[in-house]
Amino acid sequence: MKAIFDETQRQHDPKHFMANGVVLPSPEQPARIDALMTGAENAGCAFTAAEDHGMGPLSIVHSVEYLSFLETIHTRWSRIEGASDEVIPNIHPDRRFASYPKSAVGQAGYHQADTACPIAAGTWQAAYWSAQSALTAADLVIDGDRAAYALCRPPGHHAFADMAGGFCFLNNAAIAAEQCVRAGMRPAILDVDVHHGNGTQGIFYHRSDVFTVSVHADPIRFYPFFWGHAHERGDGPGLGYNLNIPLTRGTSDSDYMEALEPGLDAIRSFGPDVVIVALGLDAYEEDPLKGLAITTEGFGRIGAAIGGLALPTLLIQEGGYLSDALGANLTSVLKGFESV
Repeated sequence: MKAIFDETQRQHDPKHFMANGVVLPSPEQPARIDALMTGAENAGCAFTAAEDHGMGPLSIVHSVEYLSFLETIHTRWSRIEGASDEVIPNIHPDRRFASYPKSAVGQAGYHQADTACPIAAGTWQAAYWSAQSALTAADLVIDGDRAAYALCRPPGHHAFADMAGGFCFLNNAAIAAEQCVRAGMRPAILDVDVHHGNGTQGIFYHRSDVFTVSVHADPIRFYPFFWGHAHERGDGPGLGYNLNIPLTRGTSDSDYMEALEPGLDAIRSFGPDVVIVALGLDAYEEDPLKGLAITTEGFGRIGAAIGGLALPTLLIQEGGYLSDALGANLTSVLKGFESV
C-alpha cells in the first residue's frame, strides 16, 4: 500500500489543551508522526511526499472566511500586547448566525469550538499539508490503486466548514471525499475514531451524495457531547444518509465488531465505489483519552472487516495518541485490511 506524508506537518506543536477545567500538555504531539510512520512501514507501506493541490479543494469544504482566519490569525494574535504564544479562544457566540467580528480575539471565538485546537506559528502550514496529504492519497485511489494511507497530522474529523475543534483544523476526510465526488465517484465515509466525527457529519448532514457512518464512544458524557447521538440521521436531502453508532464506554473487541457490522451493511446498501476511513486509533484500551477498549488484535479485526467491503479504500489518519502500542495498532489495522 502506498502512503503519503509531508514533513511540514511536524511544524504544528501544540503545548496545551484544557480538559475538565485543567490545563494539560497536549497529547497531539509531533512524536505521533514517528510512531505512525513506523507502524505503516511495518505493514509494508512505502511513503512518498504530498503534492500541492492549492487552496481550491480546501475552499470547496471550508469557507474562504475560515481559511483566511487559519492562515493569518497567529500573526494577528501576536500583535496583541501580552498575548499568549498560542491562539486559544476565551469567548464564543451563542449561535453560528451571530455577527462576525473584526478583532482577532472575537474571530478566535467564532472559529475555534474549544480549547483543544490552539493555533501556533506552524499550525496553518502543518494543517495545509495534512490536507494535501489526504488529497494526494485520494488521487491514488481515484487513479486505480486498491488502497492508500494518508498520515494526516493534525487530524481533521472535528473540523466543521468554518470551525476548528478537538485538535482538528481542516477536515481531511471531507476534503478527500469531495475530491472523489469531483472525479465522479460515490464515497462513503466510515469513522472509527473513539470520538464522533462531528465536523464530518456537519459538512455532509444535508447531502445525499456522501454517506457518513461513525462508530464511537457514546457522547452523552464524552467529547464532543453535542453531536454523535443515534437519532442524528441527516436533514433535508441528507435525511437517512448519516448513521451514528454510539457505544458504551469501555466497549471491547467482540462487542465492537458486532456494532460495526450494521454500519458496514449500511455502506453496502449505499452502493459506494470508494470508502474513506477516518482512522482513529484512540479506541485503544490504553490510549490516553480512554473511551473504548480495543486491543491491538482487535484493530486487525476492524481492518479485515473494512477490507471485506472489497472497495477502493482511502485510510486517513485521525486520532490515536502516544502509547507504546500506537505504531503496532496501525500495523494491525493495515495488515488486517490487506489480509482480505
